[in-house]
Amino acid sequence: MMERKREMGIAHFARRIKQPRGIWVKMTFIVVLGLCFVFFWSILSSSASSFNVQRESFDDIAEPVSARTKSAHEVTESSKLHERGKVESGSKSKEGKKVGGPSVHKHETKKKKEHVVSHPHKKKDVPKPVVEEVVVKEDQEHEEAESDDSDQSNKEDGEEGTESDGNEGDSDGYGDDSVDEQVEEKNEEVTVTEISKKRKRKGPVFDPKAEYSWRLCNTRSKHNYMPCIDNDGLIGRLRSYRHRERSCPKKPVMCLVPLPHDGYDPPVSWPESKSKILYKNVAHPKLAAYIKKHNWVNETGDYLTFPQNQTQFNGNVLQYLEFIQEMVPDIEWGKNVRIVLDIGCSDSSFVAALLDKDVLTVSLGLKDDLVDLAQVALERGFPTFVSSLASRRLPFPSGVFDTIHCAACGIHWHSHGGKLLLEMNRILRPNGYFILSSNSDKIEDDEAMTALTASICWNILAHKTEEASEMGVRIYQKPESNDIYELRRKKNPPLCEDNENPDAAWYVPMKTCIHEIPSAIEQHGAEWPEEWPKRLETYPEWLTSKEKAIENTKHWNDMVNKSYLTGLGIDWLHIRNVMDMTAIYGGFGASLVKQNVWVMNVVPVHSPDTLPFIYERGLLGIYHDWCEPFGTYPRSYDLLHADHLFSRLKNRCKQPASIVVEMDRLTRPGGWVVVRDKVEILEPLEEILRSLHWEIRMTYAQDKEGMLCAQKTLWRP
Repeated sequence: MMERKREMGIAHFARRIKQPRGIWVKMTFIVVLGLCFVFFWSILSSSASSFNVQRESFDDIAEPVSARTKSAHEVTESSKLHERGKVESGSKSKEGKKVGGPSVHKHETKKKKEHVVSHPHKKKDVPKPVVEEVVVKEDQEHEEAESDDSDQSNKEDGEEGTESDGNEGDSDGYGDDSVDEQVEEKNEEVTVTEISKKRKRKGPVFDPKAEYSWRLCNTRSKHNYMPCIDNDGLIGRLRSYRHRERSCPKKPVMCLVPLPHDGYDPPVSWPESKSKILYKNVAHPKLAAYIKKHNWVNETGDYLTFPQNQTQFNGNVLQYLEFIQEMVPDIEWGKNVRIVLDIGCSDSSFVAALLDKDVLTVSLGLKDDLVDLAQVALERGFPTFVSSLASRRLPFPSGVFDTIHCAACGIHWHSHGGKLLLEMNRILRPNGYFILSSNSDKIEDDEAMTALTASICWNILAHKTEEASEMGVRIYQKPESNDIYELRRKKNPPLCEDNENPDAAWYVPMKTCIHEIPSAIEQHGAEWPEEWPKRLETYPEWLTSKEKAIENTKHWNDMVNKSYLTGLGIDWLHIRNVMDMTAIYGGFGASLVKQNVWVMNVVPVHSPDTLPFIYERGLLGIYHDWCEPFGTYPRSYDLLHADHLFSRLKNRCKQPASIVVEMDRLTRPGGWVVVRDKVEILEPLEEILRSLHWEIRMTYAQDKEGMLCAQKTLWRP
């Protein structure tokens, strides 16, 4: 019955189509068929394309792996997700941090690259990258340091994961841009596509086809421009003169700092520069007004002169030093105490007097020093760097300064929960001394300071007034063991967590906690160093690569004595301020101890953390990331030494040529740079220096390695 009805319906529909008015029914029928066709075709094509995508990925699928391998892979992937989560949370925090702190160095990324290479999904189709091997082979010394110090550098990976794997903090710092590249390196995916992207970035350090056109920097600070310290730019000009914290420009600095308004003449040589310098080289509007109000500096013709032993206070600086040692005989300037940090940079008389006693003092020029007294100190030939002292740690490891000195430095140590004093406690050596001098103590400040120092168990050794200067001098001593911390009635400030790395210092916020004092012989800072100069050649038990450090010292002694002092054409009588841009064990700086120079040993944040050993030897040093400008004034150094700096920084920096611009900023006219690196790096570097009108004094190459020696001129565009 149903079949007959269906047939009758079809016949009726056919008769309707044959009628003239059935044309509309015909068109409707065709449209319905077309829509059905499109619908079924879209389903089929979607399946086909989906199949093609899956099929393309078959090339990346390896042979079946064992359950053990699979489990390891899953653990690795989960750890990557965990690590990525930490990075993302760090970048959202209010106090951002820089990727790659001083204790999580390059070998950590290297480990992850090796894991990527050995991943089972790539063992057939992806060739093993050799870039890391090339970089490692370029300098055996660096490789040995990395391999031997890998355990030491990774002591506090947990802490660094939260402290260093974030952002720089300031929204106008270019770390916001560079951090993405470094996070990408830490979280490499195991796909052929991303490996090929990484490989595309592994090109030459300098673009050999690049042409450089230079211009002068147009900044508010003009010839004294410090890119990461001075607040510049359109918005910055409406704010304070300098950043509250270190904050670098978003784009790498590619402009040249102009010379002073009246030009720049060769600086007065050491030791005469202790007593006079050329005024025009450090001319500053506020400096002129400052000179009129102080008697420790005088304007004498073309020079600024500094009366011997004269300070900004009454009395004699030598009497002041003797007064301190009389109160605490164990200080023994030049023997027991070798390395000193002087907070604030005023007359530098303290630094100058201690130099005569074989004490090496580095001055911290605060960013609030708008008179630029730190630049005056550098021109005189005294170790100085510029930094803020607000909420981030200073770029030093823990427990390295024998003494910290603050004479009327204007810092309220007890404010903000004592955070600043706790930072001094971090970098002060156990049993080290904190000397606080002031001629205007307030009762409230005095009581607050007494309570704070008692809460961190500092022992006050002496509190007297020096009659000649009328300065009240207090000498505190940091405890030598952790036992005393347990005796505190109130555990405030508390002890730091176990995963808190005391040596992490690059873009790491200060903590309101007390780091435990090292007690094991394997930890640096557990014992006071040998007396100077014996400590220079002493290799402590906690140094895991003692043989390599000895070889490093011998190597640079031979190199400096046989080549640097006589074979490069450098007049060392005019060299005072020296920087080793890639210090490992400080061998280069140690080889120059008998010369009339001081060396700032820079340990890059991406390399093994050897800076504690450099301080243990009685030398100065600092952490730094060379993808950013250094914290000092232009024209600060007479000689820069860079041993495989550029090959070590390969593909880390957005614009490697900006490092050459920074070297130009740091170097005085007439100053020198000595670069040792691969020939493929030195050749384009030479062209960049020539474009800056530097004079190439010497080039040498042998077996793909070479050396370049160049001298800066007065040229500005």
